[in-house]
Amino acid sequence: MPGGRLTQQERQQIALGLADGLAYAEIARRLDRPTSTITREVMRNGGPTAYRSDLAHRATERRARRKQPAVRDATVLPQAHGRDAEAVQAYEEVFTTVMMQSGMPQMMSRVMSSLCLADTGSLTASELTQRLQVSPASISKAITFLEGQGMVRRERDERRRERYIVDNDVWYEAMMASARSTARIVETAREGVGVLGPATPAGVRLENIARFLQFVSESTARAAEQAREILHAKPAATAADDTD
Repeated sequence: MPGGRLTQQERQQIALGLADGLAYAEIARRLDRPTSTITREVMRNGGPTAYRSDLAHRATERRARRKQPAVRDATVLPQAHGRDAEAVQAYEEVFTTVMMQSGMPQMMSRVMSSLCLADTGSLTASELTQRLQVSPASISKAITFLEGQGMVRRERDERRRERYIVDNDVWYEAMMASARSTARIVETAREGVGVLGPATPAGVRLENIARFLQFVSESTARAAEQAREILHAKPAATAADDTD
């Protein structure tokens, strides 16, 4: 399987594959590349709907020119459970990129990704600094932001170190917050109906918006409540576990 950076011709093939609606795995198979390579390439260059091979190639060349000796790449952290360390690092970059594209700032996305992918679901400031190769001040700023969003919390461990924790319920809370935010838009739209008049074109439009978003908001909240227990499901026992 070929390694190294993607060529311009390969990027053109990726763009053609995306245009044809091919899955990342199929594009990777055709190029004889790992699926993670294709996923990372697409997500860091605009996503499947905005990917352009020429822009992606130029962006990669710019990053290569700017790049200093690769401290992060040279210190790939060892992994538990027999995981491929480089594959985990590549996946973490993809996970981070997806969160950035959802609107989360870069450093906050990197910290959140590290916490989510840690088996413990928690890391100290020094552990995050080592993993991400950034300053303690950058970690502190990111944690303050994430804590303000209700996505992480702090606690002291047995050594009195401050640990940053991502709870299983964070995704439930995020969905409920989204539902509440949408519900506020519904209320505001309904106020507009009263101001503009329910029989006017603008009033009808706002009422339709309100009805649509109310349905979405209530459905989101209901689905989150019904599925909440999934976030606390335990790993399935393996054959090896059964024989211990």
